[in-house]
Amino acid sequence: MSNDSKTVEPQFGTRLDNAKNYAEVWQIVKDSVWFAQGKRRESMMLFLDDLPLQLGAYYPVGTNNIVLNRSLVEIVEASVTSKPTVNALVYNLLLHEYLHALGELSEVEVRRLVVEVAKKCFGETHSATEVACKSPWVLLKDIPLGPYNAPKRVMEIVKDFEKTGKYIV
Repeated sequence: MSNDSKTVEPQFGTRLDNAKNYAEVWQIVKDSVWFAQGKRRESMMLFLDDLPLQLGAYYPVGTNNIVLNRSLVEIVEASVTSKPTVNALVYNLLLHEYLHALGELSEVEVRRLVVEVAKKCFGETHSATEVACKSPWVLLKDIPLGPYNAPKRVMEIVKDFEKTGKYIV
């Protein structure tokens, strides 16, 4: 795929920078994968859980679930004053797991695809592309983490994450 400016869709950057919640970021993830790869999957659910900080999110194979590391997102939110940067982190974590949910199980290939989709949809200089190229952990490089011993909270489901418009049993 070409990465020249003709393939970049400027609406993605504006939408991501202004996204207010997980559902809005998720819709951008789905739209950007559709734009870049022509693939889509519906009826996904998002769960927030306190995971080890080395794990941003995961997709349990064979499910319609993505589990996002709530602690990691909260640490970045508390340390980074830019909402677009936090959105870029969440976008990258959700995009990575969405590509797994679409059937690509290779970590190496998914990492490559995350960069490819980000470049095609956001261009080379948007924070979403920078996070994709460097990894989400680049946002933690200046944060003194030390031992992280916060109490484990109950996993929660994000309500109204994906609007399907269909009744699902």
